[in-house]
Amino acid sequence: MKLNKLTDREAKTAAAGLHSDGGGLYLNVKTTGARAWVFVYRTGKRRREMGLGGYPGVKLVEARAAAVEARAQIARGEDPIEARRANAPPAVDPTAIDAPAAATFKVVAQQVIDSLSPGWRGAKTKEGWERSLLRQAAPLADKLPADITTQDVLDVLNPYWTSRPESAGKLRDRIETVLDVAKVNGLREGENPARWRGHLALMLPKRRKLSKGHHRALPYERAAGFMAALLAERAMGARALSFVILTGVREGVVRTATWGEISPAGDLWTIPKARMKSERDHRVPLSAAARAVLVGVNPTGSSDGVPPAGQLIFPGGKPGRPLSNTAVAKPLKELGVAADATIHGFRSTLRDWAGDETDHPREVIEAALAHLVGDETEQAYRRRDALEKRRRLMDDWGTFLTTPDQAASRDEIRSM
Repeated sequence: MKLNKLTDREAKTAAAGLHSDGGGLYLNVKTTGARAWVFVYRTGKRRREMGLGGYPGVKLVEARAAAVEARAQIARGEDPIEARRANAPPAVDPTAIDAPAAATFKVVAQQVIDSLSPGWRGAKTKEGWERSLLRQAAPLADKLPADITTQDVLDVLNPYWTSRPESAGKLRDRIETVLDVAKVNGLREGENPARWRGHLALMLPKRRKLSKGHHRALPYERAAGFMAALLAERAMGARALSFVILTGVREGVVRTATWGEISPAGDLWTIPKARMKSERDHRVPLSAAARAVLVGVNPTGSSDGVPPAGQLIFPGGKPGRPLSNTAVAKPLKELGVAADATIHGFRSTLRDWAGDETDHPREVIEAALAHLVGDETEQAYRRRDALEKRRRLMDDWGTFLTTPDQAASRDEIRSM
């Protein structure tokens, strides 16, 4: 597969038609002279075309970089068009915004959040938008949308652009959304100062690309010692983190868990699909160690007591509000492992231990982590979730984590 066939001069002067740069990247030149980049690929037997922007707004080198990323997505089994749709900022219904003529950026931002939030699956997304627009973009808060300039946007983005690239990208997207909504509602005119292509892309340095899926994970050889110290802590955040580790689920799902999701026998937790990344119901068999955590936080003070179904298992400081992510992560710092582990990384710890130290089948381990295994056909035919096999896996995991001779104190954890 020959790549980089075109030159900058050819991109500028090519006649009408489709011109290949190799690897699925084409320059489409219209009879009107308009030029646009398109990436052509196949998914199964289906041919798809993904627009990459017009030339010269998107330069040849930028189009090639986008094509490289698209080919990498295909190699990972992803559809580039679907991936772009999934990561695109959500659409806002302008009619849901009722901002007065003197509305500031903060007022419009809050109304945008209120308009979008009913479609979000959990509180974490709303917290992220509020963090971006109401805290990180605070210098824009009291400005009228019509008065916000490119320099104002750059002043907000610059502190985060290279040090926190993922957050900075979301921040820019969200500022652009707010200013687009402001324009639709007659609160500003002209081009959006937060737009990327052909504007901020020419002013800001390239952000460092993050490698996904490499959360810091505590080696499983240290996991039991850490768990012993963690179970000795009485704070609600520590108990929630214990439950995260023992069940292998994502921390956001634990923070929003309710007592009604726990079976009457206390040995099964059914998470509704609305709160699952996979968008499927997920049953989690609870080991004796996980059940002990539930007994410790049962507000009735009895292992037989049944709290109200809608009551949070791990409540935060305010009535009806779940614990914050910060509260769950706090024990990592207090026990001296924050530099070596993240909350999400304990899923990798479980995966490494199960793969290295047990004979549990790979598909059972992946099912315990709520990962989909196999292609669409295999998933369609596999209707069961190997619950009893997963129960044996989670019982073994709970036993490994709570083996008495692997207990450790706070000071021993820090010195490991």
